[in-house]
Amino acid sequence: MPNIAESLEAVANALQSAEIAEARREASSLLCFALQKNRAFLIAHPEYELQSREMGYFQSIVNRRANREPFHHITGVKEFYGLEFQVSPDVLIPRPETEMLVARGIEILREINKPTFCEVGIGSGCIAVSLLHHVEKATAVGLEISEAAIVIAHLNAKFNGVSGRLKVLRSDVFSGLGEERFDLIVSNPPYIPIEDIGRLQPEVKDFEPLIALSDGAEGLSIIEKIIRQSPVFLKSGGSLVLEIGVNQAESIVAMFDLKLWENIYIVPDFHKIPRMVCATLILR
Repeated sequence: MPNIAESLEAVANALQSAEIAEARREASSLLCFALQKNRAFLIAHPEYELQSREMGYFQSIVNRRANREPFHHITGVKEFYGLEFQVSPDVLIPRPETEMLVARGIEILREINKPTFCEVGIGSGCIAVSLLHHVEKATAVGLEISEAAIVIAHLNAKFNGVSGRLKVLRSDVFSGLGEERFDLIVSNPPYIPIEDIGRLQPEVKDFEPLIALSDGAEGLSIIEKIIRQSPVFLKSGGSLVLEIGVNQAESIVAMFDLKLWENIYIVPDFHKIPRMVCATLILR
C-alpha cells in the first residue's frame, strides 16, 4: 500500500488535473480527514503506509472532490466565526465575507440591555448562532422557507449551546412573523442574478441550493422586500444589516426611504467589493 508521502503526491496531481486550486493543501486536508489525524502527523510520518480500508476511504472522498463536490460537503462541517457548523447540500456553506455581518451585529446588540434580533433566511444558522454565542443576553427569531435548512439550523443551535434562545419559523421573508419587533434584522439573502449562476464555480452552481443563491431574477427582489418590510418589524432606532452582491450597492441604497431610514452606509469586504449595507430606522 502507498505511504503518506506517495498518496499526497498522487492525489495532489489528480486534484490539480481537476482544476482545483491549492491542490496540495486540499490533498493534505482530505487525508487528515480520512485518517482522522492532524497535519503534524502527516509531516512527522511520511513513511506511514495506509491500510487497505484507509486507502479505500481516502480514494472515495478524493474522487468526490475531483468531481468538484465541495470539501465541506465531504467533511460535513465548516468553521465560521470560531464555531463549528454542520453543513449539507440543503444550506449554503458559510463564507468568510459573511463574518462581517456577525461582527457588525455584535457591535449593535452589545449596546442594548436585552437585545432581540431576527435573521431572514437562517440557512445553516451560522449568523444567528454566532451572534447568540457572542452576545449571551440576546434572543433571536430565525426565518427560513426551506424545511431541510430549518433542520440544520436547529442542529447547529443545539450543538453550539444556544437553542434555548433561538426560535426558528418557516417563513417566506417576514410572512411567518406576528407582531414581534426587533432591535436588529440581519440577512444574507439570495442576491446572485440568475444569469450569473452558470459562471460560478462548479462547487457552488452544482452543489449549493439555488434558492439560497438567487431570487430567480436580477438578485434584488428579496433585498427590496426586506428593506421595504423591515420598518414594520424593527423597534424605533433599530438596525438593518444585509449582505449584498457585486455591483448592487448603488441600486440597494436607492431602495431606502429617507423618511424612514438614516445612517445608510456600505462596507467593502476583504477584496474591497461592496459587501454589506447597514441602515438605522429613524426614531419615531
